[in-house]
Amino acid sequence: MLKPVERKSLADSVYEQLRDAIVAGDLAAGDALPSERALREQLGVNRGALREALKRLEEARLIKIRHGGATEVLDYREHAGTSLLEDLLVSPDGAVRTHVARSIVEMRGALAPDIARLAALRGGPGCVGALREVIAEMPRAQGDIEVLQRLALSWWEALVDGSDNLAYRLAFNSLRDGYVRFMHLLAPVLADEVGDTAAYLAITEAVAEGRAADAEAGARALVGRGTEQMTTLLLALERSEEGVR
Repeated sequence: MLKPVERKSLADSVYEQLRDAIVAGDLAAGDALPSERALREQLGVNRGALREALKRLEEARLIKIRHGGATEVLDYREHAGTSLLEDLLVSPDGAVRTHVARSIVEMRGALAPDIARLAALRGGPGCVGALREVIAEMPRAQGDIEVLQRLALSWWEALVDGSDNLAYRLAFNSLRDGYVRFMHLLAPVLADEVGDTAAYLAITEAVAEGRAADAEAGARALVGRGTEQMTTLLLALERSEEGVR
């Protein structure tokens, strides 16, 4: 089930192996994790690397360490937070987990309109100024999709800050970190969305004028383009995977 660690930092490799074993169900929720001695022998690592990895697993709410007792494997679906999304997005063999990617796309589509609505109600001049500053850069970047993607991320970051919703901000961080890893691959898929400067400007003006319904509708329409394209891509990937199996 486990194999000796190769390359990377020892703690990182141990964390990833155990995390993937928990997510895959090889280490089942409710079961006791093997003893430290057994894990060190299976993984071929020292105590320090193992304990650092176990601490990270506990922080990710994948295990519960009971000092003096067995360490329990937790059900990540019940206990883990959105910070785990980035880790779950890619399987150990480097392939994108399409069901995780689909969940992220759907979460993005659900949150974006309400973020825009709240920004229109709470944003204020600071938010609007930051949004306009990003938009001013967009015309100079037309044709360079990767630059436009980064500008769009900055725009959304300003908008989510304007929403004054901490839960949305933390969720945005998780979505952003996963997105950045594959931004170059998603450039063709998101070209239509990130290149529509007029749409970003219209939402910004709705936020500036406190038109919450218009900001919400504009954001829904904007991210809907990317959602449609990414959903089509993920369906194609799923069918390809099924054909290989």
